[in-house]
Amino acid sequence: RQVSEDAVLLPSARFLAESKGLDATGLAGTGKGGRVTKGDVLLALKSGITLPTLAKKAMDTPAPVAASTASSPTASKPAAPIVSSSLQDLLLPPVDTHGSFHDLPNNNMRKVIAKRLTESKREVPHFYTSVEVELDNVMKLRKKLAADHDVKISVNDVIIRASSLALRDVPEANGTYDVKSGTVRLQNSIDISVAVATPTGLITPIVPHTDRLGLADITNKVKDLAGRARDGKLKPEEYQGGTFCISNLGMFGIDEFSAVINPPQAAILAVGGGTKRI
Repeated sequence: RQVSEDAVLLPSARFLAESKGLDATGLAGTGKGGRVTKGDVLLALKSGITLPTLAKKAMDTPAPVAASTASSPTASKPAAPIVSSSLQDLLLPPVDTHGSFHDLPNNNMRKVIAKRLTESKREVPHFYTSVEVELDNVMKLRKKLAADHDVKISVNDVIIRASSLALRDVPEANGTYDVKSGTVRLQNSIDISVAVATPTGLITPIVPHTDRLGLADITNKVKDLAGRARDGKLKPEEYQGGTFCISNLGMFGIDEFSAVINPPQAAILAVGGGTKRI
């Protein structure tokens, strides 16, 4: 065993054995370092293994205190506190929490991301609203397009298309804030940014004139941008700008999250995953 005798029993195993008046320290433990678990004690009792009776330990008794007399002005010292031996047994041994690690320096992209998002959260007013959307018709549309036209689209492609049409109907949400002039600039073009995770950090390539594209065009454009983003082959004009942003974490099992606005854009849509319900 790799542990001392006073720590060979886990607390749950010790409690179970002592409650039955048995000594389980002699069992072969399956715990870390050979420690005896509660399961080991239960298995031994079920298998009929005879365990020795637990020897009763004598309690520490306080030392006698001499009575003070008129001729002895020195007061007697108080007795030491009584500590039960069973309480001492329950004290957990020290655990070594030190482990190996290595530091990874941040690249320039991650430094810029951290700076911009921190500034955004601090300086841009954020308020969040959430809504659940039924996806039954979307799933039927995906199957129909795949069966009739051999076009495979994702739920995210539908969200991008729907968002672009909503921005066309509500142009105020497609505006950007000009810090220098202190004005809101309503953009004539709807250019949706799509958050893409890359090995070097998060990047938001832009689908230009999104409202003019069909679902198949959006699918092909997003695949192309995301692939080149992960390979680090995007041009600056392909990820700088945009009028609205969509961040989707549904494929990672995330139900809901709060995204941070990408200035100078006015809003960002955070998309969680879908769940089947009856």
